[in-house]
Amino acid sequence: MIRYVIKRLLAAVLTLFAISVTTFAFFFLGPANPAAGMCGARVCPPERIAVINHWLELDQPVLTQYSHYMSGLFVGRTVGTGPEAIRCDAPCFGLNFRTNEPVSATLARGLPITVSLAAGTAVVSVLLGVGLGVVSALRQGGWIDKFSIGFTLVGASTQSFFLGLLLQGVFVYQLGWLPRAEYVSPMVSPGRWFAGMFLPWLTLGLLNAAIFARLARSEMVELLPEDFVRTARAKGVRSRTISVRHVLRAGLSPILTLLGIQLGGTLGGFVIAEAVFGMNGLGRLAVTAADQQNLPVIMAVVLIGAVFVVLVNLATDLVYSVLDPRVRTG
Repeated sequence: MIRYVIKRLLAAVLTLFAISVTTFAFFFLGPANPAAGMCGARVCPPERIAVINHWLELDQPVLTQYSHYMSGLFVGRTVGTGPEAIRCDAPCFGLNFRTNEPVSATLARGLPITVSLAAGTAVVSVLLGVGLGVVSALRQGGWIDKFSIGFTLVGASTQSFFLGLLLQGVFVYQLGWLPRAEYVSPMVSPGRWFAGMFLPWLTLGLLNAAIFARLARSEMVELLPEDFVRTARAKGVRSRTISVRHVLRAGLSPILTLLGIQLGGTLGGFVIAEAVFGMNGLGRLAVTAADQQNLPVIMAVVLIGAVFVVLVNLATDLVYSVLDPRVRTG
């Protein structure tokens, strides 16, 4: 088990290193000039671009630039030269071209929103979707099963912006049962945080739950006729214990895979949801930075997204190894 964990950790580190090199080369060695983006003017004089290049140390060798950038992520660094130099504490992703503040400060305002959105959505999706799928499989042909099939079809064909606007119009503006979506730090007010995030969680959770319900139902239907289920029943094991401890556990692998894929695609998948509910998470931040050609912010979001995907996949692999020992021995 320890050897398997070490191998997966080394693979994750190498993957992140490759992503950092590729991302750095794409943004800082590509056709777009970071100095021109920081200049701010529609037509920036070459003399001004040369000054910004020297101030940002972009006129140094590529390996020097990359080493400074990577060291800044771990120990911080000083961005710029001369009296206008700005100290950027770790993790330092450079300066925001639009605000001249460290990119980490910009990310710190959007990251908690996206993390809260992802965590709550995952909980609602798994609990509602897997629960409905299990009950549907145990009641095949009944009204719950028919409702589950219809729910999955509707959920798979509905877009988040449509459902979000619909739920806001009904429950916020017409009935007044829910407050408007907003982010308040749980450290400030857990109640306001939960109330403000509930509608986005419900919207995205319902859509994702449809996929989890369909997958959980198909796995349960496939596993219920297996020999180990009949053996457990012959031994007098309760039906609830068989369904939860044996059948559901045996069918968790594809569910975990789906959860990992959805969590890994958090940044891209929440762009529309953040726009619908007026939340300035990392998704909207990335879109705004791309529109402004704010390269340091774009690169930081890409790196954070890559780290998130790698960590989610690493966690999924480790859970696999616990549920199925064949994974770590294969």
